[in-house]
Parts: sequence; structure tokens; C-alpha cells
Amino acid sequence: MIKFLDLKKVNQTFESAFKQKMEQFLEGGWYILGKEVKLFEESFAQYCGAKHCIGVGNGLDALVLILKANIHLGKIQKGDEVIVPSNTYIATILAVLEADLVPVLVEPRLETYNLNPDLIEAKITSKTKAILPVHLYGQLCEMEAINKIAQKNNLLIIEDAAQSHGSKFNNQQSAINNLKSASAYSFYPGKNLGALGDAGAITTNDDELAEVLFSLRNYGSKVKYENELIGVNSRLDELQAAFLNVKLPELDKENQIRREIAKRYLTEIKNEKIILPFWDYSEIHVFHLFVIRTKNRNDLKEYLLKNGIETMIHYPIPPHKQKALKDWNVLSYPISEKIHDEVLSIPLNGTLTEAEINKIIATLNNY
Repeated sequence: MIKFLDLKKVNQTFESAFKQKMEQFLEGGWYILGKEVKLFEESFAQYCGAKHCIGVGNGLDALVLILKANIHLGKIQKGDEVIVPSNTYIATILAVLEADLVPVLVEPRLETYNLNPDLIEAKITSKTKAILPVHLYGQLCEMEAINKIAQKNNLLIIEDAAQSHGSKFNNQQSAINNLKSASAYSFYPGKNLGALGDAGAITTNDDELAEVLFSLRNYGSKVKYENELIGVNSRLDELQAAFLNVKLPELDKENQIRREIAKRYLTEIKNEKIILPFWDYSEIHVFHLFVIRTKNRNDLKEYLLKNGIETMIHYPIPPHKQKALKDWNVLSYPISEKIHDEVLSIPLNGTLTEAEINKIIATLNNY
């Protein structure tokens, strides 16, 4: 059986270094916000080309804290609107709701699965204060167009970069190119840069925003037992930071392996029943997921399983159809609904052997 993702295999090459970090952790006796967190924050900020990195508990917290920090700074008011893609993972929308803001769903482009800039301005009102693009499946959104819209309408840009570690546009990391931007990352174990548990981070060039975020993640405190803000406990775990410090130097290499496998899939899978993802062959995509589409998704999924290939669906239910978002259930987002009905993620990661890649390609071509 070719597993969709074998995390044991993914982390096997790092086991010796992990054990060494674990020994140092135990010997050091400092378990919260220690030197490993500081090192990761410095290293990841440098990697992303950002001035600041704030390590937090997970990707959802990263988004919530960015929004709450901007509310504290008066850049957003509770009840304001935030534009989000209608086909994102629900966490993006949950973050907006958690911050007492209103998500405004905008359809994606069918080709890229990312937020369609052409549809944004029609949804902007006097209450709109931010655009929250999601770099879905590892591919950067059309950030030049989105930035122009944001600047024209004086909107914040808050990126959900949970799936796009290492994506580059014109050799620049992501799109933190104005002081009003911040990006939220998840290091959930299955991500391209995955921890061995929950972990997340925020990157920003905004000094004032960073200062508030460092406080908010730690009970609203800069000095122990002095609480200036109503904060939360969402600190990047010291041990997870240690593991991430081991893996970060290998991220670009892992992403390049993913791109090489994706090139093979895109050039060698030839089946009229299967729609392959869009990619311009630049570093804009890190292929966190390789997502195909087909009219008979369940049939294809079952066929692949019978042939020893495990797949996953990201995601079977569009956010506006979830019971948790019942106020949105009556709305129609036909492009998102089509995507959620047809997408299927096939295995793509650095542990796949050539024989396994060959089998995946041949099996799909024979469907």
C-alpha cells in the first residue's frame, strides 16, 4: 500500500538529531519560551525575509492573534468585514469569527483554487477592513493584484500561509511587502515544515504589530505578572521549536523534491477523466498537496485504493455547507461547491520511491 503520507518515514531521517535535541532539552531544564523558540523565531523570520517571527501554539491561533492585535491597534473594529476565499479550510473562517469579525466569502479561480482578485472589489463595503488570502495547497495567490486592491481601498492584508512554507514569487518569500501585512503559519505534522505536534507562527514587518503579538500570545504580558492586555496562552512549545530547528534547513530541498514529483505527474498523467492542477513551473508552488479533479471522485478514490494507493479529500464539505456555519448554509458558491465535489489529493512527498511514483502515474492513466 502506498500511504497518502507516512509521517514516520518523513521524520525518520531526523530521528538522531531529534533525540539529541530531546537530551539537550531535558538537560537544560527550561521548558517554555527558551532558547529553541528564540532560535526558531530568528531563523524563520530570516528565512521568510521578515523582520519578526512570533511563535504560537498553532496556525488557527496565529490567524486569531493577528486579527485581535489589529483590533487592539485600532486598525479593525469588532463587527468589521474580512474577505476570505469561499473554498478555504474552515479554520480561516473560524479565526475571523473568533475575533468577532464578519467573514465575507469570495469565490476562487477554478484553475488555481485560490482567491479570485477579479471578484474582490464587488464585495468591498464601508465595513471591509482586511483581505485574508489563503495560499491553498501550497500555491501563492495572485498577490500583486490583491495588494493593488488593498492599497486602493486602504485594506490590511493578512495571509493564511499554513500550507505554503517556502513558496516564492520572483525569489521573494510570500508577499510581506508592505508594513500592513502579516502571515500566519501552521506547522501541523503533515505540513511541508511539520512539527511533531501542534505548532504555529506569525511573520510580519510591522514593529508595532509584533510587539502586541508577543504580548497577546503570553497572557497579554511583557513582564511576568504584569498584564497590559487581555491575552491568551498560545506559545510555541520549546520542544516543537527544537524539532523545527532541525527541519528548517532542509525545507527548500524538500520543496524541490515535491516540485520534481509534481513535474512528473503533470507531464506523464494523461487521462481525459482527470483534471490536473495549474502550475507555471516557478517557485510559486511548493505542492503541500497535489490535487486532481474528476467528475467521479468516489469511484476514482475506490479504484486507487483497490490498486494499493491511498488518497485523501481536501476538503469534502465547503465551509458554507458546514453545520457550524448555519447562517451561510442558504448561500450559493457554485465554483467552491464544484471544487469540493471533485477534488482528490494523491500522494506527493519526499519519501515516495521512483517505483511508487511510476505506479501512481500508471494507475491513474489506466483509470
